[in-house]
Amino acid sequence: MHLSFEEIKSHFKPVVLKKNDFFVKQGAVCAYFCFIEEGILQHAITINGEEKTTYLSLKNSFTSSLKSFLNQTPSRKNIKALHDCKIWVVTRKEFEDLMQFNTAFQTFYFKLIEKQICLIDDYRIDLLALTPEERYLKLLENEPKLLNEVPLHYLASFLGISTRHMSRIRRNIT
Repeated sequence: MHLSFEEIKSHFKPVVLKKNDFFVKQGAVCAYFCFIEEGILQHAITINGEEKTTYLSLKNSFTSSLKSFLNQTPSRKNIKALHDCKIWVVTRKEFEDLMQFNTAFQTFYFKLIEKQICLIDDYRIDLLALTPEERYLKLLENEPKLLNEVPLHYLASFLGISTRHMSRIRRNIT
C-alpha cells in the first residue's frame, strides 16, 4: 500500500511547545517522533548536576529520543524547547503503521537515519580531531543562525567547551 504525502501528513498532529516545555523528560518513555516546523529543541543530559547539550534539533528537521521511542524504554535524555516551537508528532503505533504500509515513508526514514548517523560520526570525530576554535568556526560556517538563536552556554556545551572558553574564542574571532 502506498500513501500520498497528504495521507502521511494526516498521521501527524500539531503540538505547540512553549519555551522550556519538555518534549520528553529523562526517565520517561518518549511517546512521539516529531517534525519541527518552528523553533529549536535541545537534547541534554545531566552529569553531576550540570546540564550538557548533546544535540540541537532545528526547524525543518525530525527528532525524538529515538531509542526510547522505538523500544518504549525510559529516555536517557531530556528534550526541551529553547524557544516556542510548533511541532508535528506521530505516536509509536502510527509510526509502526507508516513503516509497515508505506514504502515512501520507509525510504524517507532510512535516508533520514543514514544522514543522522553520518552527522553523529562527523560530530564525534570533530570532538577528537578539531580544536575548540576549529569546532566553533565550523559551527559558524555551517549553522551561523544558531549563534543568534541559541544561548551561549548551550552552544558551548554542544561544542564540548566551557562557556568561559567559548566567550574567549568569540572575542578572538570577531
